[in-house]
Amino acid sequence: MPFVYRLQKILNFRIRKRDEQMLVVQKAQQAVYEAEERIRQNEAEIQQTIVAKKTADIRLMEYYDNYLHHLWDKADALKAEKQRLEDILNEEKQKLVKLEQDVKVLEKHKEKLHENYIEEEKKKELKQFSEIGVQRFFIQHREKDEDEEEQIRKIVEESELEGME
Repeated sequence: MPFVYRLQKILNFRIRKRDEQMLVVQKAQQAVYEAEERIRQNEAEIQQTIVAKKTADIRLMEYYDNYLHHLWDKADALKAEKQRLEDILNEEKQKLVKLEQDVKVLEKHKEKLHENYIEEEKKKELKQFSEIGVQRFFIQHREKDEDEEEQIRKIVEESELEGME
């Protein structure tokens, strides 16, 4: 009889949940990467504005200053958003670790039960071979005894025939 794990449905459910959580973690990681890219773009824009301000007309300095303040505020907001996304990512990773542990526990349990099943099957097989060996021994022993009895009968018959002559 093949090995059947009685908790297989639960294991499959946990694996499915773990895989779903992996997708959530990947999406959260992607959101963090996108936030980092927005921060890099904002920093590049700040650098371009600073360079442009140096060569700009004096009458536009106030506009450049206002725009730089806007970009710096935007940079702070982007960094806060990135931190928020990293916090979400860390929470999702913790959930993933928990789900992964749950899966590993059941997989280890299944593996242990499978090993026990294999051992039991080996024991049954050895017992069966042992029984076959014992039966074979008795059959051979009986055949040997019958052969010996046949030889003794022949010897007895021959000796009786010789005695009659």
